[in-house]
Amino acid sequence: MNRLNKIISQALPYFPPKLIWRFSKSYIAGESTRDAINASKALNRENMMVTLDILGEFIETMPQAEKNRDAYLALIRTVEAAGIDGNYSMKPTMFGLLIDKKTCFEYMRELTAEAASHGNFVRIDMEDSPCVDGSIDIFRRLKQEFPQNIGLVLQAYLKRTLGDLESMLDLRRDDAALNFRLVKGVYVEPAGIAYKDYHEINAHFLEDLEFMFKNNVYAAIATHDTPLIQGALDLIDKYQVPRDKYEFQMLYGVTPQKRRQLVQNGHRMRVYVPFGEQWFGYCTRRLKENPAMVSHILKALVYRG
Repeated sequence: MNRLNKIISQALPYFPPKLIWRFSKSYIAGESTRDAINASKALNRENMMVTLDILGEFIETMPQAEKNRDAYLALIRTVEAAGIDGNYSMKPTMFGLLIDKKTCFEYMRELTAEAASHGNFVRIDMEDSPCVDGSIDIFRRLKQEFPQNIGLVLQAYLKRTLGDLESMLDLRRDDAALNFRLVKGVYVEPAGIAYKDYHEINAHFLEDLEFMFKNNVYAAIATHDTPLIQGALDLIDKYQVPRDKYEFQMLYGVTPQKRRQLVQNGHRMRVYVPFGEQWFGYCTRRLKENPAMVSHILKALVYRG
């Protein structure tokens, strides 16, 4: 079955978009900014914060990067006017990281400055291993200029991550803690640079999280995994971490009951809200990275509606 799932996942880009949408619509807020705002308001009403992400990554031309920059500028201004309790997530390859690093930085700096002008915050999403050094470099430069308005994502399954955490402690400031979202990681990476075993990845996730708590780093704990959630709660109790020094994060449409339970227990929760016209490429890439999800596509084909 696993082999069949992998074969089907490789063919997903050739499936009819309407079929993929039947599965994806539960996990994507929609195609428009209005869809994202409506979804965000609904989550805010449940006492959950959001982080908004316009879908799109690994562009091929710099005019696409400029278009993406303009789309994010418009998003920030619209969201701030709407009074949403949320911030922004951005992928460097959406602005040309692998094409023109200088322009990519300039665009991301402009967007961070716009968010900062509203007293808000931008999170640099982490992508696959060839992007890690470039993303950390952008974070370092923006942290110097916007110490309270920029954060980064780190991936626990990469063997370098604890070292990256240690190396960035020099960026700490009394008036602005380091702020990292810790995830397991979803990209397919070689065994030489990434842990592969489920239990090993979880162990390093909690090791990284403990390091963050020990060093007064604001932790955005991004997981749906029940053992990791419990492990994080245990560490929060162990180090008596104040409620305003961490938050849990979960994906839109995934394990809503888990996130509601954490909110009911007094923990801060932020939901990642992806949207945009590029949903098809996003979803097929994620399904290729996680072939086990193909079974949901097959159910969507059988159970229409």
